[in-house]
Amino acid sequence: MTDNTGSVSASDEQMHEILERLLAADDDITARAVARLHPTINAASSITRSELRSRLLAEYQQRQADYRRWRGRVAKRSGADTAASLADKDARIAELEAAVQLLTASHLAMLRAVGELGGFSKWVKFYEQYREARDKLAGFGAIPAAPVAAMPAERDRKTIKP
Repeated sequence: MTDNTGSVSASDEQMHEILERLLAADDDITARAVARLHPTINAASSITRSELRSRLLAEYQQRQADYRRWRGRVAKRSGADTAASLADKDARIAELEAAVQLLTASHLAMLRAVGELGGFSKWVKFYEQYREARDKLAGFGAIPAAPVAAMPAERDRKTIKP
């Protein structure tokens, strides 16, 4: 909901607030309901004819449908059953978060090992085709931020004898 300058219009910001109120109150979200509550939009067609406003309305209608579907499932279950299900889901989320942390740490260690062996450029070349995957790994913090230095040649290293 931006005007030609790229800023959000006050009318569209008010529409967003109205949609949030309708969703929170679980009132039916329709173009007519928004127009009735909006101080400057007088007709539902002002919403349905605008591509951006229509898209925002559809988004909130979908959110309301999802919410109602979820609420319907919960209503059919006992309180104890719902609480147990939520506890199971919380445990599963914690398990998945721990798995992500473990995978991130192991991936970072693998990259450092490859970098120390001089193969980091090969790894980067491999992932050129997988830019999206590389960007996600960077988002997880699984790619080293420090530059990788090449190891000294064999003759330059001191050997330790047992």
